Amino acid sequence: MQREEVLEHALHVLEQQGLANTTFGMVAARADYPIDEMQRFWPDREALLYDALRYHSQQIDAWRRQLIHDEEMRDEDKLLARYDALSGCVDNERYPGCLFIAACSFFPDASHPIHQLADQQKRAAWEFTHELLTRLEVDDPAMVAEQMELVLEGCLSRLLVKHDRADVDTAKRLAEDILRLALCRQGGALT
Repeated sequence: MQREEVLEHALHVLEQQGLANTTFGMVAARADYPIDEMQRFWPDREALLYDALRYHSQQIDAWRRQLIHDEEMRDEDKLLARYDALSGCVDNERYPGCLFIAACSFFPDASHPIHQLADQQKRAAWEFTHELLTRLEVDDPAMVAEQMELVLEGCLSRLLVKHDRADVDTAKRLAEDILRLALCRQGGALT
């Protein structure tokens, strides 16, 4: 079995069970891989958590890069695409992104490597949003990016507990409203 396959299984267990409840044994059982073999690559649970979150971060970063360079999509649609992707994941009982929100709570020490990794992913999401808002020439793209990321983080926090797709739909509508308002402000309609 490839390392990436084990990490995929680890992510699935983490999304279902949460960071606090996931054990080495759960991941080994899900991957159908011997624990002693896993420990050759990940000496303890924390090493496995870090590597799984790092792997997940790379997946999300690759998705964002692909999206930002998609010349067939409008920038407005790119800003909202994460909600469509998130809806599809929730329909498949997957909760990507929630793990980074949980990691900051579960590892509150800002110097902890897992907390830093989660924080880095949050910053990358903000930078993605800010870049697209800047391309759209909205007024104060940093403030609008903060608003849009706050909605996204709120949605991800709710998904940690409720696993309800309706929350994704609501968050998307809020993000659309924020974007629409920012675009109106850009055109001077609100001055």
